[in-house]
Amino acid sequence: MLKIQNLTKKYGEKCAVDNLTLEIAPGEIYAFIGHNGAGKTTTLKACMGILSFDEGNIFIDGKSVLDDPMYTKQITAYIPDNPDLYDFLSGVKYLNFVADVFGVETSLRNERIATLADKFGLTKDLAQPISSYSHGMKQKLAIISAWIHSPKLIIMDEPFVGLDPKASFILKEMMREHCERGGSIFFSTHVLDVAEKLCDKVAIIKDGRLVVSGSMDEVRGDESLEEVFLELLGGEEE
Repeated sequence: MLKIQNLTKKYGEKCAVDNLTLEIAPGEIYAFIGHNGAGKTTTLKACMGILSFDEGNIFIDGKSVLDDPMYTKQITAYIPDNPDLYDFLSGVKYLNFVADVFGVETSLRNERIATLADKFGLTKDLAQPISSYSHGMKQKLAIISAWIHSPKLIIMDEPFVGLDPKASFILKEMMREHCERGGSIFFSTHVLDVAEKLCDKVAIIKDGRLVVSGSMDEVRGDESLEEVFLELLGGEEE
């Protein structure tokens, strides 16, 4: 579903991502972890076509993000670490705007909006302007907008930040259901216990380079993911 091939991205003299290669199959939930500034967000934005890159290529469902950006964007959803929504719109107008962009049929979008808003307890707030929303409410709205067009691949940057325990549980359920239907999820997180319990595979990145990747059991061995993470980073803080 997602193939990152020899990805390199530089900012001047700094190499933010250095020759990164990674593959995510249909049905997989893949965690991407590393310390702050390791290159996680840069990688995710490159996958979405938001950031250009210097070397390598990225393929989504077999299509290059460079050569076929319209197709790759149509089948992908992205939740950034700090959702920048249109504050002047109401919640429901924002969701309809996203549905319009992806060409979601009216009855289908209405059904999905109603179901997901009810899941997150956001129904009564949909008529309110997004400017009145708390960070957690904006995060919930961003999650609903990501699921509204049933993408094949969902890419998320720290999706659990700002969510209360109930919303976190709902999101984890949605992630599992999405992958059971054959979709894939690639997300960065600092919540290592969530990654350990939820994910099929994990990749650890340090200073732009891939340190280790594989199934959760392969990577952690007889240790916890947290212990492996701290050992590989040489005691650095997240």
